[in-house]
Amino acid sequence: MRLRFAPVALGLLAALGAAAATTNEFSDAVIQGRNLAQQLCAVRPAENSTNTGVLQIRDGKGKRSEIPVSCRAVVTATNWLSVYETGATNRAVTLWVVHTANQSNEYFYRTNAADQVPVPGSIPALGHLLRNPPLSDAELMTPFAGSDFWVADLGLEFFHWPQQKVLKKEVHRSCGCTVLESVNPNQSTNGYSRVVSWIDTESLGIVEAYAYDAKGNKLKNFYPKNLKKVNGQYQVETMILDNMQTGSRTRLEFDLDKK
Repeated sequence: MRLRFAPVALGLLAALGAAAATTNEFSDAVIQGRNLAQQLCAVRPAENSTNTGVLQIRDGKGKRSEIPVSCRAVVTATNWLSVYETGATNRAVTLWVVHTANQSNEYFYRTNAADQVPVPGSIPALGHLLRNPPLSDAELMTPFAGSDFWVADLGLEFFHWPQQKVLKKEVHRSCGCTVLESVNPNQSTNGYSRVVSWIDTESLGIVEAYAYDAKGNKLKNFYPKNLKKVNGQYQVETMILDNMQTGSRTRLEFDLDKK
């Protein structure tokens, strides 16, 4: 995969030329970053689908737990919905992410098993059905079912942030990649300040990503593993998220063999 007269006057012109080049380079990087982020946000599934799997969680003290999970995509003519639902009674949660072109994502979250409801047939009716407002920006930086995946991670919210910049292009994990920096406009002490992602130039898939905290320290490392061909299409079998500050890790394993 695959992924620049008189000595005094000349000196002044050279300096001005260097400054202009720097400005143009920065502007191009920002434009390219915004265009790439828009491409990533515009990607949508071709049809409805369901993947089942398990969240394998190892906390910072080494304690392990597993939670069954299903991931569904519901596609309409104007938008699409991704649904993440756990099957564990003690951590029964459902996350709905509504994706609409040229609009911000909307997130709805339920933690009470008794309140679980089926995926609506009409996405515009979602808000009324759930009887709750969408999650706030701060609420997106909270764990999904006690895992290292935050709500914002599952909706790839960082690609929707307004500040996007291409840092460089390089080969990373044997893939030709564009390195994209996404800066959080609503930074908090408990959330991400920025995310740096390696995007495969051919497939637009995430090869790896690092999330940074408010102090600029690495907080999380995300990378997919084990591609499998299912019904003629390559799908990720494993997604790993490491919390580099707590030492915890969550693996999201999909049962692609059962499809």
